Amino acid sequence: MPFLRIFSLAFPLLLAACSSVGVGVSVPLFPGVSIGVGGGSGGMHLGVGAGAGPVGVGVGVNQRGQVSTGVGVGTSTNVGGAQVGVGVGTSTTVYDPDQPRVRR
Repeated sequence: MPFLRIFSLAFPLLLAACSSVGVGVSVPLFPGVSIGVGGGSGGMHLGVGAGAGPVGVGVGVNQRGQVSTGVGVGTSTNVGGAQVGVGVGTSTTVYDPDQPRVRR
């Protein structure tokens, strides 16, 4: 479960734009799945993530209503009773309410 904890911490970063940096916290819902909230240079994010081993995926929404999906890898260690870690990943915006819909 170490990766789930690191993924949970890194999840808001994975949902942010490429040049974004932030910090987040999460709560495990059940093994392998957590819900998290974070904030940073990309704004506030709320999301759900799932992880197995060093790989994780997630989906989230920011304060502007943009929905993003992300994938990443990470690692963590126990520091003073808390899981602390680092991860890297990529994301893409799958829905943006400010973008006009193309009608066909």
